Amino acid sequence: MLLTVDVGNTNTVLGVFRANDLVAHWRLTTALDQTIDEYGILTRDLFTLAELKPGEIGGVIISSVVPTLNSTLAGMAERYFSQKALFVEPGIKTGMPVHYDNPQEVGADRIVNSVAAHEKYGGPCIVVDFGTAINFDAVSEKGEYLGGVLVPGIGISADALFSRAARLFRVELKDPGKIIGTNTVASMQAGLFYGYTDLVDGILERMKKVMGAKTKVIATGGQAALIGSASRHIETIDEFLTLNGLRIIWERNHSGAKDGAIAKKAPAPTRVRTERM
Repeated sequence: MLLTVDVGNTNTVLGVFRANDLVAHWRLTTALDQTIDEYGILTRDLFTLAELKPGEIGGVIISSVVPTLNSTLAGMAERYFSQKALFVEPGIKTGMPVHYDNPQEVGADRIVNSVAAHEKYGGPCIVVDFGTAINFDAVSEKGEYLGGVLVPGIGISADALFSRAARLFRVELKDPGKIIGTNTVASMQAGLFYGYTDLVDGILERMKKVMGAKTKVIATGGQAALIGSASRHIETIDEFLTLNGLRIIWERNHSGAKDGAIAKKAPAPTRVRTERM
């Protein structure tokens, strides 16, 4: 089995694959101050609840946008799963050329999502990832990463509104059912929901004018279902796009492995080298 870990600024998502099947998944709060043992014990407890055996894990792959956690997670993989974690970073084989001024600036999650979207849905395509930030990533018909757009996420905007306006308070992020609110809660919900829906559609409309009207649009991340249900351009909501992207990249770096199986003991430290990210 293969353990996949996607570390975001707000949440960390873990998934376990048996061959191509996602057999378990969990979403946790990203905790910067947790130790190797705390992450390891928590992960092993999750395995127990899912009736999975940690000893069956034959590989670990990690996508992280929080560099300070990388050594902790690498230590967790070695200590609790006897595996050397493969990180999505410059030098790993993804099979996707990156047309960015500085390819090392592209977040690992953006590459992982783009690889998965092109593999599953073909190109050209756009991935909209609703996380701490909202990422719009463009992939060509040939499977090249072209670049994208970054905007503050819904949560960031909502937090700024609550913290800077003394008489406003936190509200549930939802469709209030009407654009003109008749109370404070509905007015705030209308601003967040319809404001971000139109923001997303406005950016997608501009991107599709460049990439072509037939460009596929796939959404993933925390608010993908919420905004995707109202968007004119989002066609597919794929909750597990990132985890599947990690599985695909693992397979491209271990083409001889089956069911994520590699030697049970971690090999000597090596780095996979290629000209592509």
